[in-house]
Amino acid sequence: MPFSSLGLIAPLTQAVAERNYLAATPVQTAVIPAILRGEDVWASAQTGSGKTAAFALPILQRLAANPRERGAVGALVLAPTRELAAQITASFRAYGCHLPAPAPKIVTVFGGVSLNPQMMALRGGADVVVATPGRLLDLLARNALGLGAISTVVLDEADRLLDLGFSDELGRILRLLPARRQTLLFSATFPPEVTALAQNVLRSPLRFEGETAPASQPVILQRAIEVDPPRRTQLLRHLIESNGWTRVLVFVATKYATEHIAEKLRKAGLDAWAFHGELSQGGRTAALARFKEAKVGVLVVTDLASRGIDIVRLPVVVNFDLPRSAVDYTHRIGRTGRAGETGIAVSFISAASHAHFQLIEKTHNLHLPREQIEGFEPTELAAPEAPVSPAGGGVKGKRKSKKDKLREAAARAAAATASKGERPLRLPPGRRMR
Repeated sequence: MPFSSLGLIAPLTQAVAERNYLAATPVQTAVIPAILRGEDVWASAQTGSGKTAAFALPILQRLAANPRERGAVGALVLAPTRELAAQITASFRAYGCHLPAPAPKIVTVFGGVSLNPQMMALRGGADVVVATPGRLLDLLARNALGLGAISTVVLDEADRLLDLGFSDELGRILRLLPARRQTLLFSATFPPEVTALAQNVLRSPLRFEGETAPASQPVILQRAIEVDPPRRTQLLRHLIESNGWTRVLVFVATKYATEHIAEKLRKAGLDAWAFHGELSQGGRTAALARFKEAKVGVLVVTDLASRGIDIVRLPVVVNFDLPRSAVDYTHRIGRTGRAGETGIAVSFISAASHAHFQLIEKTHNLHLPREQIEGFEPTELAAPEAPVSPAGGGVKGKRKSKKDKLREAAARAAAATASKGERPLRLPPGRRMR
């Protein structure tokens, strides 16, 4: 559906046309008219679905029609990470570039940098504040802004906000907002805590459950390569060099691993940088910017980069370590194959992670053939698949239960007694071994 049919004004449709948005996505088609009408929204929106434009465009239009009072804040967007907050701000500014002067004032606030410049930026209020919860509370404690005039609040990546432990902060912020407001909640998944949050803060919302049409599914070649853990870095280097990959996003499990693997790759002659939560904000911004501009070939990251970060034409994602949550597999590989591009997602599988990858496959209805690369064949073997209990009791693991151990001990004792010609011990009727 064209954006012009959604009720958007010409300056906004001109801005999206300049960004080569040819037609509205399903989430945009569903929620933009509802937001323009002032309704609450409860939307399930996967990564790459266009949800930022879905809420930014109508918010800008409503603010243009109803200018805020000086010193007030018109709309608040809460995001889980600094990078996503910065990206949302960039989108608001791009979409609002043709609106009549004065240009919308968009202010981003997040931790890891000095408070003073953000306090200065908030003088006189703002049309839109994009914030991480912790830093917003710091600024509220210093009376740098007020929330009493906010007309619209957006909870973006709500599941991630709660995953990162922002539940208490969200509660405090929501209690400071005016009761009469528009609330927009977007989330990729809806675990019970997100559903409870939605039910508490939304009033008769428009519900949107995103189902991507087959024609618009990202084209991602998924590969599962078996390799022993000590040889993963060598294999990664081999794949990059032999395939001529120019940019690779590599996911690892820990902050230490980002630095360690990036250093190993640099020593091998590859331009690799680490990206994790303990870097300074300047370091994080520089690393991400250089990678987006293709000035860095390999960015080694934690799951900090698995949500909401848009990297144009990223060809390859590598799961050096598998994600702990099977659901996060989709978010990781979704960094590639965006906006009609094709991509490659490679997962390294070891004997220890074999069962976990099977769980990931089951969760996402996948069955990927296991590959072995010549010269990197694994020597460690995966544990055989656990047998199904004949009694229908499910799958048994490798460790024996206490009952099994007691039964085996009793059988051994009975066999030993029988070999000596003694009568085996018999339990009285009605008694069972426990």
